[in-house]
Amino acid sequence: MKLGITTKAFLAVLLVALAVLLAMGAVGRWSFTRGFVGYMDELALQRMEDVLPKFVRAYGREGNWDFVRNNRRAWFHLTRPQAGDEDPQRGNEERGPRSVSLDTPPESDLTGAVFRLSLVDRELRFVMGNPTAAAQDGAVKRAIEVDGQTVGWLVMGPFQKVSDTGARRFYDEQLFATLLVGGIAALFAVGISLWIARSLVAPIKRVAAATHRLAAGDYAERVQPSSNDEVGQLARDFNSLARALEANERMRRDFMADVSHELRTPLAVLRGELEAMEDGVRPMDGEALQSLKAEVMNLTRLVNDLNELALADVGALVYRRTPLAIGEVLESTVGAFRERLMVAGLALKLELAPGLRLSADESRLRQLFRNLVENTLRYTDPGGCLKVVARRDGDEVCIDFMDSAPGVSDTLLPQLFERFFRGEASRNRATGGSGLGLAICRSIVEAHDGSITAHASPLGGVWVALRFPALER
Repeated sequence: MKLGITTKAFLAVLLVALAVLLAMGAVGRWSFTRGFVGYMDELALQRMEDVLPKFVRAYGREGNWDFVRNNRRAWFHLTRPQAGDEDPQRGNEERGPRSVSLDTPPESDLTGAVFRLSLVDRELRFVMGNPTAAAQDGAVKRAIEVDGQTVGWLVMGPFQKVSDTGARRFYDEQLFATLLVGGIAALFAVGISLWIARSLVAPIKRVAAATHRLAAGDYAERVQPSSNDEVGQLARDFNSLARALEANERMRRDFMADVSHELRTPLAVLRGELEAMEDGVRPMDGEALQSLKAEVMNLTRLVNDLNELALADVGALVYRRTPLAIGEVLESTVGAFRERLMVAGLALKLELAPGLRLSADESRLRQLFRNLVENTLRYTDPGGCLKVVARRDGDEVCIDFMDSAPGVSDTLLPQLFERFFRGEASRNRATGGSGLGLAICRSIVEAHDGSITAHASPLGGVWVALRFPALER
């Protein structure tokens, strides 16, 4: 039979609790029994010490042990510490109404000492009492000395078991109390184990069920955290994972749709041009070939951009980082666009602080700067300008590309670096570009341990802020 996680957790907690209870009960029982037996032995030894003087006096009076041999009355008289020193041969009439029978042991003897005590003579021959006491291991002997001579021995056998009625009743009451407390504790252990199993496992089972649905493609699945502990953190992490998978799935679908759209457009133009030439509607001259070549170039550029992004995603792009004077790289790269910017009616302003150095791949940085300038050329209205600023800010080198109108709304600025994203109609496909340039810029910047963000430009357009770790001179 397959056990569920709830049953396993319940059994694990219950077995641990019961094992602890049994161990505590066994140790407690052993400790009580040992202590109780020790207590009985101490009382019995005290009894022997109390009656020892009576045996000394009795022997001194009688001169031998014949008076007590096989005489139960005399024996119980001598072993009763509360009794007087009267002659054990006398009757009870001299004792008055408070005297008790000497034929039976006292019922108040909880230690059973009278049954464990024996008397032997100086040659260790049995006289009276328990005949096996002297032969038992652990028996305690006390010498009976009269006028400096040892005339016999009192021997107390070890406490073997609880046999007295009062002691047995006390012992049984303690055993019953122990079992009762153990049973109540076991019931509590069952209840607590069941509560722990359900309270801990129920959230995990909800996460497990949600995981199955997520694996089946339901990326909208969420789990409501029920606590602030590790289980609650697991639910929150699951929700973060689900949101990431949902976003990735949405990006994958958008990417496929965008790629198919971007590829279809130049292919449709090429097909239309070729069909027009085939039908004789358009002559196959230099102008027609130039048009076909332009569409092929657009298609090639798109495929190259897609390939570069794919390589960046898998970390296959090679970066050869060397110390660079970033001001010189910016001036030569951006300065090469000065004529094109002039033709487009855009002014170029460079503000480059001296001595700025980076550890970077020069070819990749030039590609980054070219993409940003191309972005300005495509989308900035004539009569505007492009301002490039490079400066040092603490441990960072800051490079800012700021162009003039038109701008992008604040809600769309964070999306500028997504693949195939284009802003408002003022920055749409009609002006060229595949929507991959800024995505490639982000991959280059992140490969250099930098950051790239977009803001509203003080000049009215878009401000692309680059931040790189500075290289000390």
